Amino acid sequence: MQPTSSLSTFLPYQLSLASNAVSGRIAIEYRQRFGLSIPEWRVMAILGDNGALTQRDLTRRTLMDKVAVNRACKGLEERDLAVRTPNEADGRSHLLDLTEKGRAMHGEIMPLAKEIESRLFAGFSGDELELFRKLLQRARQQAEDLGETTLDGGFGIK
Repeated sequence: MQPTSSLSTFLPYQLSLASNAVSGRIAIEYRQRFGLSIPEWRVMAILGDNGALTQRDLTRRTLMDKVAVNRACKGLEERDLAVRTPNEADGRSHLLDLTEKGRAMHGEIMPLAKEIESRLFAGFSGDELELFRKLLQRARQQAEDLGETTLDGGFGIK
């Protein structure tokens, strides 16, 4: 049986490729300048925006698996960029927050991140960027709304 369309036109595949290309380009900068992996930077960015969170919250907000979040948290702690404290609201979990050193690094990275974003999307007009952001948000919301619906086809779709 012949496939009804080519993988190259499958939107989830295209989105995955674009995401990997953009993340990979940014990762080079973070790795070279700050020694951070993509998961470590994602955790730092979420903590920098939100303050102390549990690993469960970090997993939910980054959409990364628990193992990747755990490794990122451990790596940040080992470098004194984050610290774990008991969660007063739930004695079974801990909160992770950036240390002063972590906040300082976050403050250095954010301008770099914005500059990389500007370079990556320099060929887009302001209207195109606004539309792109809205479409990405809608696609993410649609995916979340599907909930536990099972779809076949791979590429991270459940």
